Amino acid sequence: MNGDSQLGLLRTGRFLPLFVTQAVGAFNDNGLRNAIAILITFDLAVKQGWNAALFVQAGTALFILPYFLFSAIAGQLADKFDKAVLARRIKLVEMAAMAFGAVSLWLDNPYLHLTVLFFAGTLAAFFGPIKYGILPQYLKREELIGGNALIEMGTFVAILLGTMFGGFLVLETWGRPLLSGALVVFATAAWLAALRMPAAAPAAADLVFDWNVIRQTVKLIGHARERRDVFWAVLGASWFWFLGTVLLIQLPIFTRDVALADDVVANLFTATFTIGIGAGSLLTNTLLKGEISAKYVPVAAIMITVFMIDLYFASGAAHAALAGTAFNPPAAFFSTWSGWRVALDLFFTAFFGGIYAVPLNAIMQNRTAPARRARVIAANNIFNAIFMIGATIVSGVLLQAMTARGLFLFVAIANAGVALWICRLLPQELVTNLARQLFRLLYRVEVRGLENFAAAGRRAVIVANHQSLLDGPILSAFLPERCGFAINTHMAMRWWVKPAFRLFDIIPIDPTNPMALRSLVTELKKGRKIVIFPEGRITVTGTLMKVYEGPGAIAQMAGAKVLPVRIEGAQYSQLSRMRGKLRLKWFPKVTLTFLPPVKFNAPDGMRGSELREHQADQLYDVMTDMVFRTSNIDQTLFEALLDARATHGGKHKILEDIQRSPLSYDRLILGSFILGRKIARAAPGQKTIGVLLPNANGCFLTLFGLHAFGRVPAMLNFSTGAVNMSAACIAAQVSTIVTSRKFIEAGNMEEDLKILGRNRKVIFLEDLRESLGLGDKFYGLFAKTFPKSALKSAGASRDPNSPAVILFTSGSEGVPKGVVLSHRNLHANRHQAGARIAFTAQDIVFNALPMFHAFGLTGASLLPVLAGVRTFLYPSPLHYKIVPELCYDTNATILFGTDTFLMGYARNAHPYDFFNVRLVVSGAERVKPETREMWMEKFGLRILEGYGATECAPVLAVNTPMHYRTGTVGRLLDRIEFR
Repeated sequence: MNGDSQLGLLRTGRFLPLFVTQAVGAFNDNGLRNAIAILITFDLAVKQGWNAALFVQAGTALFILPYFLFSAIAGQLADKFDKAVLARRIKLVEMAAMAFGAVSLWLDNPYLHLTVLFFAGTLAAFFGPIKYGILPQYLKREELIGGNALIEMGTFVAILLGTMFGGFLVLETWGRPLLSGALVVFATAAWLAALRMPAAAPAAADLVFDWNVIRQTVKLIGHARERRDVFWAVLGASWFWFLGTVLLIQLPIFTRDVALADDVVANLFTATFTIGIGAGSLLTNTLLKGEISAKYVPVAAIMITVFMIDLYFASGAAHAALAGTAFNPPAAFFSTWSGWRVALDLFFTAFFGGIYAVPLNAIMQNRTAPARRARVIAANNIFNAIFMIGATIVSGVLLQAMTARGLFLFVAIANAGVALWICRLLPQELVTNLARQLFRLLYRVEVRGLENFAAAGRRAVIVANHQSLLDGPILSAFLPERCGFAINTHMAMRWWVKPAFRLFDIIPIDPTNPMALRSLVTELKKGRKIVIFPEGRITVTGTLMKVYEGPGAIAQMAGAKVLPVRIEGAQYSQLSRMRGKLRLKWFPKVTLTFLPPVKFNAPDGMRGSELREHQADQLYDVMTDMVFRTSNIDQTLFEALLDARATHGGKHKILEDIQRSPLSYDRLILGSFILGRKIARAAPGQKTIGVLLPNANGCFLTLFGLHAFGRVPAMLNFSTGAVNMSAACIAAQVSTIVTSRKFIEAGNMEEDLKILGRNRKVIFLEDLRESLGLGDKFYGLFAKTFPKSALKSAGASRDPNSPAVILFTSGSEGVPKGVVLSHRNLHANRHQAGARIAFTAQDIVFNALPMFHAFGLTGASLLPVLAGVRTFLYPSPLHYKIVPELCYDTNATILFGTDTFLMGYARNAHPYDFFNVRLVVSGAERVKPETREMWMEKFGLRILEGYGATECAPVLAVNTPMHYRTGTVGRLLDRIEFR
């Protein structure tokens, strides 16, 4: 949340009334407190010869004591009842208390003043759990830091104004009547503002109220200790109040005895300190950008120490400069540099105090269970009271042996120890901050969809794909809050993992122990988020491995949501297990994408193995859907080809046909530019070009060559005959056809071509090859080296929604119908299939399906080539004897086919031909039972359908998404568009 939206909260009806109520109440409390402190220090103590320091400390202790005595009751009230209603009633009673305070100012009785302070502290103790407990109900998660900063800033500005108001008026003869009346008026204003506070439903309406303060206080502390990070925040915030109490209480004494200045300077010091806290509080939201994190707390603690130590030396210099004088006015005190230095030290001590305190309050509010939030805040108030009373006692004792200046030095040294303690207590915050900067520098880490983390709520099972040893550290560094990482017990025992227990919340889990899941469920029910890698191991395929049902079961038992996170890019790092399979880099770019959270539900009555299978299916769906939805489908095919070259290297052999002359990415890109330029010159001004080519390198080069020059290939189905192809050309407005003489002769399609060539221009690849000159070759080298510039100058489309290819139906049910597929359509199809099919750059794809076939083009050609998988193109799927032999000869590991060809391959293949081959089938649900039986009997393999197939057997059957969104893969997404 930026600064503008942060201040925009002050214009909202859900926040402004609370802000005004709190600020006005703080103004009144501190106006009264400081008026009494100034009155005792500079008037009553002087007249009566009392020990002013002891009376001031007693007043502070009595103001703080109710926090300790009544917080247990206040926390229960705030959780059980509507907080807005409670706020109105408290502010109504506060009007009477301020009236009593106004009366006490007229009387010079210090004991009556102390009684008033106790009443004011009691009301503040009851209001404390309300003002902080209600914020998460009024604000969104990303607004919480900003809201706390505004409350903190408003409170301290109100403290400043109230302190100055009370301090300046109380010693004036005419000031007391004005101050007395103002206290009552402002108390009334606070009550009126509370009337405008929106309703805040009870968080625990069924809470059984317990008036036993001691028992409830113990319970409150127990609630605060349920989460370690929350308890640390409580302790850290309490130390802040220890510091603030020492400094603010002793400022009048420090001003008089050390700075040798008057009460005006004392008020200026208080103002400086208060402004510093307000400025630091507001800056916190800018630093954290709405993130609820304590990463700057240790740094702020260290800087507080630095400026407090300098305050000791600066005040000593100021004392020496003004020695022999007393009660110097501002003009005299600030006439020396040491006087200004004292003020600056006070300002920056408070400034870093604001940066220190705001995140701790937000952590308490955000990471506490809503039903116990007010009680945890009440526990925080108890600890605050203990620390503030401790500060008062320590100050009183130490002031008997040293000056206020010496006390400040002592506290500075103590804060240095606390700073070190915080650094040790919050090592993850420090390590996370450093690791985040390091990962951004080395791996250029990009985080997307972080708003989904907040949408997951307090309980969530974070599931991520596992690509490398980097995954855990990177994910931990960029998670917005501290989460538990489930890790196998055997892995946890390794020596290099054990140090991580001191830095991260690692939860060792024995996967063989069914009760192990219970511990994770318990953690989730405490309001924590747990990170689990459902694959259970680092991928060795580059894609999803087998997904276990554990995370789904845990989420369902705990009533938690599942938050999918896609880690992309880490598989290319040296810390992956893809050596020899992918082109590894030292520092690849890594992207983390948080997807919308998912709630798992099981049908009623489902139990045992059936339930576990259902949970595994649900989780596998979530993970594969995650892989798809984070894939880049908003680019053109040629841009994807360039990305593939950058990933796998220009020398990587990617395409081969029966000529056995493999093409690398570099040669593929060079050839596409040269061929596309030739076709564009031969068919100027024509948008759609017919392609009549077999499944070979030339067809692939033609397809991408046409894309490079902004043409749309219309893939003619030569198996349907001349009449249907002519109808397709008419439908697609094709006036130029690219083909090959050798292909026409081999297929005996001379007569077909004559019919097609009527009123159409026919371009032969052989003619284009013979016409290549030196200029074409130089152009190809230029385009290969600077492809983006070449694409721009060639007029290639950069719109992923523009037409990429036209495919046609077979015409068996009438005139062939054309389907225009965009670049985005084709990417959506290939990425859906890629989310289900496990393959790596070590695989070799055998594709005998023609590119005029939807599955042949998208699944069997574009999918492997753009994923870095070497692909062998064979011109006909009907060669039942040759295809199995070539699969064996080419060492193919993946064969793309359809249900139509399965029986033919099975009958003609030797068992060794398909040894280590996975079969990717379009229309697997239509495979006949006898075909399945033959594959099983002859090859010992099964055609698999459903989920988790990539892990179950060498043969895989996947329903392709080209079948109009039906089947296993097609169900994954409704973003496939046919136009």
